Amino acid sequence: MKCKISLLCALLLFSGCSYRYYAEGLKPVSEAEQGENKTVADDGTVAYKQARFEISLRPMTDEELNRQFSAYSSEGADSRNPYTFGNSTYFRTGETPQRFTVFRAFVSNYEYPKVHLDPTKVYITTSNGRKYYALTREQLSIYYRRYVQGGTGGNAPGVNGNAHSVWKERDGIMRRSMFVNEQVFSAQESEGFLVFEPLAPDVDELTVHIPDVIVRYDYKGDPVEDVDVEMSFKRKIGRVYPDGSKVATGN
Repeated sequence: MKCKISLLCALLLFSGCSYRYYAEGLKPVSEAEQGENKTVADDGTVAYKQARFEISLRPMTDEELNRQFSAYSSEGADSRNPYTFGNSTYFRTGETPQRFTVFRAFVSNYEYPKVHLDPTKVYITTSNGRKYYALTREQLSIYYRRYVQGGTGGNAPGVNGNAHSVWKERDGIMRRSMFVNEQVFSAQESEGFLVFEPLAPDVDELTVHIPDVIVRYDYKGDPVEDVDVEMSFKRKIGRVYPDGSKVATGN
């Protein structure tokens, strides 16, 4: 009898302590906390402005990405949308997992002959010591070709033509929508997505670092002046218990 009671207590204790993590969408910290030459818009965009030169970042939600690529986001885990899991959900929770962390980057140059923001140099640091580097289109292409398709390439033996077609379609979307590594000349603008691995559930504050943005070149075309730009964001994190109650764990 004692064993049965002990087992019942253990089960109750386990069920009472079980939980899953939750994280809300990223929001910018206040303008006062962002630092000099930065503004925060109502839609969550943080902009760095130097005269008529501007760099801005806006965190994208999965819902926004699914709407933007609505024709490619309704096939569950096999969604052709390269940035989300489409409309797929976890069996028990009914929630959709996050595939990547995505920011919309925008550069407007009406100040210098040419500028250059290298997206491969962008990285994230978090308040709890984590670090994430921006993923390139080539890396994402390999991810989809080698890992999502069971470790083989799109035209490898055993992989049908449809799998290769899906890979090519995703790659085409990334080619059109990711931020391009090229110079932005005077009176030009450039925009696209910066993509990172999904944030760990314990991340509630982060800074996006955009280093070595070249704003001046000499007569030989060599860089002579650059700026480092940082933009900070936060989100609410916590735990969800079986009864649906939420307990915040972040700052």
